[in-house]
Amino acid sequence: MNALRIRGGRRLNGEWSIHSAKNAVLPVLAASILTNDRVYLNDCPDLSDIRYMGEILQTLGCDVQTQNGMMTVDPQGLCRWEMPDELSKKIRSSIFMLGPIIARFRRATVTFPGGCEIGLRPIDLHLSGLRQLGVSILEEGGMIHCDGSRMRAGTVHFDYPSVGATENVMMAAVGLRGTTLVHNAAREPEIVDLQNFLCAMGARVSGAGTHTIAIEGVKRLHGVAYTPMPDRIVAGTLLAAAAATGGNVRLRNVPVQDLYAVFAKLREMGCSIDEDADAVTLHAPERLWAFHQLQTQPHPGFPTDMQVQMLALAVRAQGTSVVVENVFENRFTHAGDLNRMGADVMVNGRTAIVKGVDRLYGARVAARDLRGGAALAIAGLQAEGETLVEHVELIDRGYDKLEQMLGALGADICRICTDT
Repeated sequence: MNALRIRGGRRLNGEWSIHSAKNAVLPVLAASILTNDRVYLNDCPDLSDIRYMGEILQTLGCDVQTQNGMMTVDPQGLCRWEMPDELSKKIRSSIFMLGPIIARFRRATVTFPGGCEIGLRPIDLHLSGLRQLGVSILEEGGMIHCDGSRMRAGTVHFDYPSVGATENVMMAAVGLRGTTLVHNAAREPEIVDLQNFLCAMGARVSGAGTHTIAIEGVKRLHGVAYTPMPDRIVAGTLLAAAAATGGNVRLRNVPVQDLYAVFAKLREMGCSIDEDADAVTLHAPERLWAFHQLQTQPHPGFPTDMQVQMLALAVRAQGTSVVVENVFENRFTHAGDLNRMGADVMVNGRTAIVKGVDRLYGARVAARDLRGGAALAIAGLQAEGETLVEHVELIDRGYDKLEQMLGALGADICRICTDT
């Protein structure tokens, strides 16, 4: 079993360039089967989720090659509309394949997806959106059977602005004759990035980033070379790590405008943040101040994927912070491990009350999900002594060698193999 060994007490200083976003690369990989031509994706991080998506594409008949951060997808051999069961259960993002497969074959058979255990995350909104496009869906024996023979452009309305459901409908509709309107669409930056990718392939999609997206169907999409957007959550995590240690860092290749909600909380805690067009510099005080309240919301509100990292900052901040999780119901599973390290976190349902303490102490802890693992690493950077964060494979789902990022900024951190 691999773990991160962290010896706390070092300030983070230096520069780092942010890689492309996992949550942008995955839907773009799924959308690559909407053409028969090769697709070239630049600056793809080496993440387990991305590798799994590549394996899914290969199982469906695509040729997928990876070299020096570039992924090449050749979909000419695409011949299957049944998703591989074992691979699909490893990542939740396998559900992104549903829309493109239906678009190509007018039918699809998929299993319910896997991923981190941070909440129920039902896919009913995905299925509802496809049904509104005329897809007949049968759920049976843990499988989802879709018949898109009667698909047509139309109007789709979501009860909740789901990111994945919005992206699935966008991909399913690009080849439908006529215009599809998606109302109450999610507004996350990764949806804008998917729109940019589809349009680069010849699609006619507009409105991403607003509550209404319009997709005018086209007959054919072509191949493209594309660089997905930088990872705002990786950038936010490194800023949080620097803030936790009283450090000074400069991050390059940052989607600055997508991080304003995170900047606001860091400034509330006493950090100074300077923004450039695609870079950000953070100067942190020796000890942070508590924030009054943090509530997660769909974009442009505070991102749920940054909530746990900010909670890890609050454990040593002066005063009491309140965190309200409005998106996922199981996002405080790491609170017990933080308390083992000396924190004072009380969880009641979707609310956590954090009373800042003077010291944290190193301990053996375990990641239970991707972002929670990153939060425990941030806690370890602040702790006295040595911290072991186990189940690092969960962290590897979204961070390309987190120990190298933090180590380059001065952290005493390495990956080790434990006996148990």
